[in-house]
Amino acid sequence: MRFDYTAVGHVTADVMADGSRRAGGGAFYSALQAARLGLRTRILTRGVREEIEQLLEPYLGELSLDVLEAPCTTTLETIGQGRERSQRVLAWAGEIGASRTLDTEILHLAPVARETDGRTNANASFVGVTPQGLVRDWRGPRAEIVAQALDCSLLPRHCDALVLSEAERESCAALFGDAGDRRSGDRTALADTAVIAVTHGEAPTELRVPGSVEIHVEVPAVQRMCDDIGAGDVFAAAFFIALAHGDDAQAAAQLANAAAAVRVAAQGAGAIGDRAAIEARLASVG
Repeated sequence: MRFDYTAVGHVTADVMADGSRRAGGGAFYSALQAARLGLRTRILTRGVREEIEQLLEPYLGELSLDVLEAPCTTTLETIGQGRERSQRVLAWAGEIGASRTLDTEILHLAPVARETDGRTNANASFVGVTPQGLVRDWRGPRAEIVAQALDCSLLPRHCDALVLSEAERESCAALFGDAGDRRSGDRTALADTAVIAVTHGEAPTELRVPGSVEIHVEVPAVQRMCDDIGAGDVFAAAFFIALAHGDDAQAAAQLANAAAAVRVAAQGAGAIGDRAAIEARLASVG
């Protein structure tokens, strides 16, 4: 079966400050947004099948799930929001690798904890990457996640677009050709060939478009932010989908900003909006 959107990355068990557990990971949030935009969507992940199915039980009717078996599911302890958020790795499911042949219109590599390495067996028309999980490191059990520089050899050889947060910009300097020394494993600066979006929370989203000037796209005002976990992944899904369907980068970012605004206005993944909710939020900006 050819899917419209395939997200590759760990579905995580997120342990919150109050001890509760909920599904997390960029692959989950982005795939759910894609599904709610009407795309036939699949997640390729790694972990304990029964645990992941239980975490995703409220959403399994909306998307397909392909789990590579592992002794454990990636488990993250999550405290705080936004720039104040910190996470610890309590368990790691291991690398996903290229163990499946993926037939999909849009391929989204969405690592959360260094589980992808750029190897894919994919027939994809559009490739998007959120490199968050490639600029993370931890040193042992229950170790806090810390930032590290992006190794560009972990990226796919072809990429149409990337989405990162302002907090990840320094670690992702190589994407912009700012790293000075490019080792033999590095790719040519992707800012020369791919669209890059840098999200800044409530501040305008920055777009780097090959052959164009830098563009800044306003973010819809949110009266009350309830929960921002997964907002960047929701942005990425809407952004990649709009680009793949022919929108220019600015229009794609406007849609993606509206999708993120819908997400943060309520608690949990259930707040992720459908097309009607996102388009209504977009119209309210104008």
